[in-house]
Amino acid sequence: MYNNEQYKRQIMNDLAQGDTETMEDVSSDERQYENFDDFAQRSSQAERRQLFGKSLHPERIPPSQMEPELKQAIAQIKPNERDDVARAFFKHLKERGLSDRQLEQQLALGTHNPNKMSADDVSKLASFVYHNHPDIFQEVMAEQPGIIKFLSNPVVAAVLGIAAAKWLGSRKK
Repeated sequence: MYNNEQYKRQIMNDLAQGDTETMEDVSSDERQYENFDDFAQRSSQAERRQLFGKSLHPERIPPSQMEPELKQAIAQIKPNERDDVARAFFKHLKERGLSDRQLEQQLALGTHNPNKMSADDVSKLASFVYHNHPDIFQEVMAEQPGIIKFLSNPVVAAVLGIAAAKWLGSRKK
């Protein structure tokens, strides 16, 4: 695994060289997106799952970098979107046999009710999922992409930027 500086350097080199990866199963008549909000609103969940599935991995963005970013991003999203993110995490974790009450105790959350969770509680839950269940994290980000636009860390942005370049403006004919 790269250290942070090597990783940043590699990302910047890839970006500078226009290095892109080929996405499988992409049709030639795909839609154009103006910006991330446009992509988040008009793209299908399958498109977002494919994009985020290739980008959001703990081995690419370590939890030590992602956790503060998640905390900041979750604090910026609307309360109803935050509820939806928490609800989605709980739903997927429940399918894995983890109850919301167990998680409330284990993570020292203020509540297990998504409608009453603070931004800090949702951040703790998101960090837990990112670290322990990255596949669930990717799925929830595909379901609730609004949080991604608030991530500001340059490494996070670069990883997402590499993948998003395939969708946002790089497909002009």
